[in-house]
Amino acid sequence: MDAEVALQDEDMEGSWALLSWLASCLMVFGGALPYLPQYQEIQKSSNTEGFSTRVCLVLLIANILRIFFWIGKQFELPLLLQSVVMILTMFAMLHLCCTVQHTNRVSTKQHRLLDLDLRYFWKWSAFEDYMLFCFGFTVLCAVVTLLLLDSPLFVETLGSLAVMFEAMLGFPQLLQNLQNQSTKGMSVKMVLLWTAGDVFKTTYFVMNDSPSQFWVCGSVQILVDFAILLQVLFYSQDTRTKLG
Repeated sequence: MDAEVALQDEDMEGSWALLSWLASCLMVFGGALPYLPQYQEIQKSSNTEGFSTRVCLVLLIANILRIFFWIGKQFELPLLLQSVVMILTMFAMLHLCCTVQHTNRVSTKQHRLLDLDLRYFWKWSAFEDYMLFCFGFTVLCAVVTLLLLDSPLFVETLGSLAVMFEAMLGFPQLLQNLQNQSTKGMSVKMVLLWTAGDVFKTTYFVMNDSPSQFWVCGSVQILVDFAILLQVLFYSQDTRTKLG
């Protein structure tokens, strides 16, 4: 009997270990999945107007900061790996947007990072400028972190900044939709996957006793996701009214 109970306990532990591993894998790669339908939408339409590239800006800053936060206060490895995957995903999105915009560009005038024109910040013509900006930002973070790594206040501030930027993820898209008075060109599947992912990761944060900054960030993101979905309903009804 004791042997049977021990075997059941081992099976249970194995099942929990498998579920934990699957949850970690989903955590690492799940954040990048919502951008697949948006990537396909841009490829299909050859139009980037419906997608705000400032979403990429927000996520790049958030995940670079999160990596340096990990150096000062090591948390779950899947969250660190998720940041690396998200950075690569955002570069892929920016590369596609730059390629499509270059193909559609009528004017020969180009806007470059080194022009130092704030009117065209994050509206540069070349993908290399986005890479250069991120490289400069990473070097700056590395220098400051190296100097202040022994300060608990700095480390906690770094973590708070990382999750604050991540919590702002949906705001650029929300504002882009308001500006366009439409959600055309934005992948609704992307927002639905945002919502599902944010609910999952917020639950993951709470269950794994992650730093409080993480679950607060996730809660804010869920609210913004629902606001964007309300925009989808509102603008689709508004379009039907105009056509009707």
